[in-house]
Amino acid sequence: MTRQPVFFGAAIAALCGACMLIAQQGQAPAAGHKMYNTAKQKLLAGKKIFGATVMSPDPNIYCAMANSGYDFMWIEMQHSPMTFEDIAHMIYACRGSSAMPFVRVPDATESDIQKATDIGAIGVIVPTVDTVEKAENAVKWSRYPPQGRRSQGSGQYGQLWGSDYRQTANENMFVGIMIETPIGVENAEKIASVPGIDMIFAASTDLGNFSGHKQGDPEYEAMVKRIHDVTLAHGIKLGGPQAWKDRPGFTFFQAPSETALIRLGAQVNLGLTPTPATPRPGVAPTEGTGKE
Repeated sequence: MTRQPVFFGAAIAALCGACMLIAQQGQAPAAGHKMYNTAKQKLLAGKKIFGATVMSPDPNIYCAMANSGYDFMWIEMQHSPMTFEDIAHMIYACRGSSAMPFVRVPDATESDIQKATDIGAIGVIVPTVDTVEKAENAVKWSRYPPQGRRSQGSGQYGQLWGSDYRQTANENMFVGIMIETPIGVENAEKIASVPGIDMIFAASTDLGNFSGHKQGDPEYEAMVKRIHDVTLAHGIKLGGPQAWKDRPGFTFFQAPSETALIRLGAQVNLGLTPTPATPRPGVAPTEGTGKE
């Protein structure tokens, strides 16, 4: 059986109508602009948003997660073998879901970001941002002129977000970057000064991986504090792992992957006490241990 092409299908109505104009980070919505990125809208309203991590290309798993109450889906391409074709099928199969499709791309390249946005992602998350240039690229390739340098081509975005997508994409696109190394922390002030960044994520595991310090160590916590202070001072939203949901200032959260959610759900279904991923509340799981 051949798979149905993902770049064709009936257009769906926008998920919600709101008003917003974003040329710089931290701006409030402006009148006359259709807003269908409900996760971005909620975040700009000062609320917390949560997104589960998707590592599997199975559309059934994706749809189950995308309609479970999360604000967005963190579709993982940096640390998974998923292809853009896989993700295109997933997003299209679950068009109209309540969770917005965000993709963590492998890198801030024109090719990666162009493909992610063309298949319908309205959030782009860029890992390991150490320099101003990489932060600028994240914004540049995510938005159409005059705010960026995204090329206008074909894609399934029109079937997902409407025939006026070109006129509404910049306002709805979410650009997040991750500071994950001591170099990035050192350059945090310059990175946060780049216009067009919506969120800076203080990466938990890789801050330790690259620095040699673990959560709770004074050196580690000093790096998190610097990211926290610089990000909020520039009017940008601050992100982190879901375990940090009670840390002051954080409003964007990456929730666990499908394997962790299945394990926790099975334990609840059996009437068991869910096994915590970490021994202490507020400490994010270490990626790669099989417990996250």
